[in-house]
Amino acid sequence: MQRRTVLMGMAAALAAPAIVRAQGSDELRIGAPLPLTGPLAPEGQKQKRGYDLWVKEVESAGGFEISGRRVPVRIIYSDYQSATPRAVQACDQLVTQQRVHALFSPFGSGAAKASSSISERYRVPMIAPTASSREVYDQGFKYLFGTFTPNETLTEPLADMVLSAAPAIKRVAIFSRNDLLPLALSAEMKKSAVKRGLQIVFDEKFAIGSLDFASALTQMRSADPEWVFVGGYVNDLVQVRTQMRDLGLKPQVLTMIAGPAYDEFTQALHRAAENISSAAWWHPAVRYEGVDIFGKTENFVQKFLATYSALPDYIEASAAAAGAILQLAARKSGSLEGPALRDALASLDAMTFYGPISFGPTGQIEKLVPPVFQIQGGRPIVLAPTSIAQGDFRLGIT
Repeated sequence: MQRRTVLMGMAAALAAPAIVRAQGSDELRIGAPLPLTGPLAPEGQKQKRGYDLWVKEVESAGGFEISGRRVPVRIIYSDYQSATPRAVQACDQLVTQQRVHALFSPFGSGAAKASSSISERYRVPMIAPTASSREVYDQGFKYLFGTFTPNETLTEPLADMVLSAAPAIKRVAIFSRNDLLPLALSAEMKKSAVKRGLQIVFDEKFAIGSLDFASALTQMRSADPEWVFVGGYVNDLVQVRTQMRDLGLKPQVLTMIAGPAYDEFTQALHRAAENISSAAWWHPAVRYEGVDIFGKTENFVQKFLATYSALPDYIEASAAAAGAILQLAARKSGSLEGPALRDALASLDAMTFYGPISFGPTGQIEKLVPPVFQIQGGRPIVLAPTSIAQGDFRLGIT
């Protein structure tokens, strides 16, 4: 099946019409389809903030040098209104009409997977700053690169930490949004739990756009789980947590991915966010010294804070990293043309403010180590890896 997918991807690429650009392009044009309206708008706005900060940094440096000349950057945004089919259409239009040199993928694994065929067809590199599921990268495509490690790199350290803190835990409930990334995360969580001899007593999914979770949560409460894992986006998770509190559902451990990484999550829930555990691909507590335009992690965090009066989360950092990575690739290739940029990305091995950047055979990032954290005192506290740990794991929720 994988061989067939690879061959189909190659055939599509060979059949692609040429996208003609002016020789010696005087700017790097990047297409960025985002869900700026609709239910995923909070996540889309986060990506945009990361991109905009990177562009601001490039502009303050007078552009970036490529083949002895200074090149400015222009990001062309397209609002696909949180609808994946529109995201695919937006990618096609950005390439064929706007003649972009590269694409930043739509938000999430599902939309990134669907739109990556456009990148492959036209031989235009796509960097996916918010797609972690292996299903995105197993298509045999050569022009797709992602800045998130696979989902098990989050669930495995989480499972180790929970059982280290509460070895008597046996009963796990899993509840997930019916969407590619949350489902993939939940599937990995199930594997991590079963691998450690835990019993899955509840395993259900909820529809995209759901607001009322009372029936499912009542069933979950009857199953009496000691550890509850919920996969979804920030609006989903705020609603689920609120209704868990209203129903008196209080497991020893509550893990949610990915909302707890966002300030909006703790601001909406206040004390109800306390002791919720999670994991993400980046946290402001990490410390890297990069060769990219931001350099040290602390420098990126300070610039973000000065611009937006808030600490960056992993989406915002990954989006800014996508720009920094593309800039490194353009400098390495000496060209803005798709195949040259693609080859430079594939061979890139560099440290950035975001972490070590090198891509495996499928285009997914390799060496990054995602932090595990828990909301304590109204903010995320890093618990692992030990090199950046800020506290210890706590049991119980309010």
